[in-house]
Amino acid sequence: MNCTKCGQQIDDPQAKFCPKCGNNLQGTADNKATSTFCRNCGKQLVGKPDICMNCGAKPLAGNSYCPACGSATNALAVICIKCGASLVSTNHTAVNAPVGQKSKLAAALLGIFLGGFGIHRFYLGYVGLGIVQIIVTIITFGFGALWGFIEGILILTGTFNKDAKGLLIKGD
Repeated sequence: MNCTKCGQQIDDPQAKFCPKCGNNLQGTADNKATSTFCRNCGKQLVGKPDICMNCGAKPLAGNSYCPACGSATNALAVICIKCGASLVSTNHTAVNAPVGQKSKLAAALLGIFLGGFGIHRFYLGYVGLGIVQIIVTIITFGFGALWGFIEGILILTGTFNKDAKGLLIKGD
């Protein structure tokens, strides 16, 4: 039999999970595809849609529900504790991006109120850009502060969402 998710050949007919991707093999009659659930809202998906018709997100974009059984999961979990399905992608990287320790709200407020001095950039670890923002603000007699103000708004909206290490900024 072959795994319906990744196509891996499985020699053990009693196997419950695919050894390659962790797909739940139980409850599949004649190796037909199992139901999948949206990782964002947990609702059952019909077919293989590009977006979930319930929440509008990409079905595998979330991290709150198991794609195999639809039960709620811990955002940092690697397997579903209810059904044992793998919650990592097939290239063995976690579906959830690592989150840093920098606060989104703090970075946004620093950008809005002290952005001309590049304080939000220093806070997020972008020292070079922080220095550039100070220089631009001085050369433009303060008008360069608009750059930092705009970045503060972008941080708040989630458009600017990573620190210098590439980690996501922690939402408050």
